Amino acid sequence: MNSLNLRWADVEDARGIAEVHVASWRSAYCGLIDQQVLDELSVSTRADGWRLILSEIAVPRPREMTPHRILVADVDERIVGWASFGAGRDKGMTDQGEIAGLYVHPEFWSQKIGHALMVSAEQHLSDADFQSAYLWVLFGNTRAISFYDRHGWTADGEEKVGNAGGAKGLHEQRHVRALHSTKPIGDAE
Repeated sequence: MNSLNLRWADVEDARGIAEVHVASWRSAYCGLIDQQVLDELSVSTRADGWRLILSEIAVPRPREMTPHRILVADVDERIVGWASFGAGRDKGMTDQGEIAGLYVHPEFWSQKIGHALMVSAEQHLSDADFQSAYLWVLFGNTRAISFYDRHGWTADGEEKVGNAGGAKGLHEQRHVRALHSTKPIGDAE
């Protein structure tokens, strides 16, 4: 693998993000989500959605209303992964950070790209003064659960059932983690 670059996403990245999103859903969720839903995923439709999301990020808002930021990982200018994170979107959770999504193209699994995205997302959340963070993971997604476990995330017993990406009744469990600031104590800003 050539050099990995992490950077903030912009509107021009919508298609690359969508390609990773669709490919990773089809691989990671095979057998966990209705196959027809996975077969019907459209990179073009997802790209349109990502263009809208990415254009919204540029609008200034208070912290609790700011859309999540999106960090992309690219190799040779090809987007191979991304992470979306910011203030918690769930009721009563805006004081915590949330990792809303972290996906790596299956061709690049087990190459430390997910690790680089996770470490960077956690650091950005910590730098934004979040003391802890949470994420949701689909029940049965053992690969993702193992990844999160290795990064210090633990299930806290909270569960939800929701809809996303055309799939209905997605059973998810919440994982949480304390964030540790690397800022020196007493550091003036």
